[in-house]
Amino acid sequence: MKIKLVCLTLLSACFLAACQTNSTASRNANIAAEQAQINRLQAHLYFLADDLLTGRDTGSEGHEIASKYIESEFKKYGLQPAGDDGTYFQRIAFRQAFLDQSSPKLTLHTKQGTTELHYPQDFIAYANTGLEQSITRGDLVFAGYGIVAPELNHDDYAGLDVKDKVVVVLSGKPVSFPSEEGAHFGSTTEKKKHAIAHGAIGYITISTPLSEKVKPYQNALNFLHVPSVRFLDPQGQPVNAFAQLGGGALLHKDVAEQIFADAPMNLAAIYALLEEDKAPKGFDLPLSIELTTKNDFKQVSSPNVVGVLAGSDPDLKNQYVVYSAHSDHIGFAKTVKKDKINNGAMDNASGTSVMLETARLFSELSIKPKRSILFVAVTGEEKGLLGSKYFAQHPTVPIQNIVANVNLDMPILTYEFGDVIAFGANHSDMQTSVAQAAKNIGIELSPDPWPELALFTRSDHYSFVQQGVPSVFLVPGLKSADPEVDGSKQFQGFLATHYHKPTDDLNQVFNWQAAKKFTEVNFQIGLTLGNQTKRPEWNQGDFFGDVFSKTTNK
Repeated sequence: MKIKLVCLTLLSACFLAACQTNSTASRNANIAAEQAQINRLQAHLYFLADDLLTGRDTGSEGHEIASKYIESEFKKYGLQPAGDDGTYFQRIAFRQAFLDQSSPKLTLHTKQGTTELHYPQDFIAYANTGLEQSITRGDLVFAGYGIVAPELNHDDYAGLDVKDKVVVVLSGKPVSFPSEEGAHFGSTTEKKKHAIAHGAIGYITISTPLSEKVKPYQNALNFLHVPSVRFLDPQGQPVNAFAQLGGGALLHKDVAEQIFADAPMNLAAIYALLEEDKAPKGFDLPLSIELTTKNDFKQVSSPNVVGVLAGSDPDLKNQYVVYSAHSDHIGFAKTVKKDKINNGAMDNASGTSVMLETARLFSELSIKPKRSILFVAVTGEEKGLLGSKYFAQHPTVPIQNIVANVNLDMPILTYEFGDVIAFGANHSDMQTSVAQAAKNIGIELSPDPWPELALFTRSDHYSFVQQGVPSVFLVPGLKSADPEVDGSKQFQGFLATHYHKPTDDLNQVFNWQAAKKFTEVNFQIGLTLGNQTKRPEWNQGDFFGDVFSKTTNK
């Protein structure tokens, strides 16, 4: 009996030792795996933000190198090509329009005589991708904000005749407009569409006190040499060039005061109405203008890179959850004397790196999600969301089968966060899915802290929204896991110091634990969306769902 007990004791000790050894080995393996994941994130980001890629400008050799790198990673993870013609690339033709800086001439014709304005002190002219040369002549008509928003009972063109005339519009939108809906109605694209629909032949913008505070006229001078860019349709014509409106111009406040001097209402009175959040009614202005511009065109091409992980369910694999991240940045800085390369480490090498690591995690699952997962590295985001717009309008899978988009743009990875923000989650039941995914790794989903900025409309996910696809734009939250660190200050510090500057480079201090955590929550979101029974749906009565939903809920 004692011998049996001794033997049993020895066996138990050996078993416990083996368990401890296995447990230690398991823990070591987990630590190794965790470190490997961080190493992969570092490797992606260090390559994509290297000087070799010269800032990854759309159409540049540097961006082509970045795209080839992303393609090779997709191949490594076993993702199938989902671009054009059996490749990973969806190549897009772009036209760049460079304004000839010696060409802009703007003349005012009044009863008192003719005044020649000085460029760029008095006005800033804009290149038009649809016109090599433009001469716009016409009477001026003030059209308020230039907004037509029947959903908000607002029509600045009511009672106005602007046919064959040049409209003068205020920048921005009424303060009382809901921020996200207002961002849609107050966009330049929407305004120009309405100007053309009402017969206008020219388009002039004047700043409001609010817009001057946010984007001073003086700051706009820094972008005189930046080209206008549009992608080309199958006929080789630029989309949304608005050639009917000529070159267009922004007037300095002093000039704006001149053109309203003898009008039914002067500029000071208009600004006073804005202070009361009242939209001024439009009226004819007692003068005409002649605006001349000349543009030089250049055609470039740049790819979206698309890979797909096939779903495991025989039926649901024909539906797609899309991850997007823009791989481009803004290239060289023309106004900086020393370091001229805008490396875009946070914007958006970080987001692209997280997407690549998320793709690896999916590829190593023994059981794949029921739905297919589509990974899209888009180009041209910095030029106006152009790569994502092209993909959403010319998808390589049926648009009605895309059930959701999760967009990764400029995650600030300088502190370990304790929550995430999903801009746009409140518009659909994706809010529940994202909240559950965040909970799976022990963090929470926080509401949009800056609703007045309408960030829901300002990154690549919005291109999918405009095609009726419920979408979110995910970023680390402002709650820090370290009580000694203020997440809000970290975020604001990046914007003030590094955003769209050469200092957004690898010299910044990265918190790689934050990068790891952000990857994990993104993976959990895709896993949740890929496996849930119902496809995401817009909330009942949601503005964006009602306006743009063409394919969902069918």
